[in-house]
Amino acid sequence: MVEEENKITNTEVGEVKASKSKAGKKGKRIVNAGAVHIQATFNNTIISVTDKNGGVLTTSSAGANGFRGSKKGTAFAAGVAAEKALELAKKNHALNSVDVYVSGIGLGRDAAIRAVSAVGIKIDSITDITPIAHGGVRPKGERKP
Repeated sequence: MVEEENKITNTEVGEVKASKSKAGKKGKRIVNAGAVHIQATFNNTIISVTDKNGGVLTTSSAGANGFRGSKKGTAFAAGVAAEKALELAKKNHALNSVDVYVSGIGLGRDAAIRAVSAVGIKIDSITDITPIAHGGVRPKGERKP
């Protein structure tokens, strides 16, 4: 068993190398349909591309694409981040149709959705999943008579 994992081979020059076999490495998954989750805040936009079960294929954000400071919250930065994440998903996982889920109230909402269609991926549906408070706790301050 141990001899199979650590094979020693002689090269032409006479050097000795140890090589280990890579067991259990998975190949790239082919996913035809997936979901794009867009989290748009005032300070950044985060894009996650997942399969239908929620397994993450690729991610990107405005900060990961070189934008710093207040530039991370712009619509242009969100478009660049979405374009990069979707290009990787399309190239590595053969993604061709997505459902888009948008959360947050930042400037990057619309720009990220436009970038999805610009890459050439078919959009099946667009859903806004921004949490909205209803009811809530008692307001601060004294009780009014």
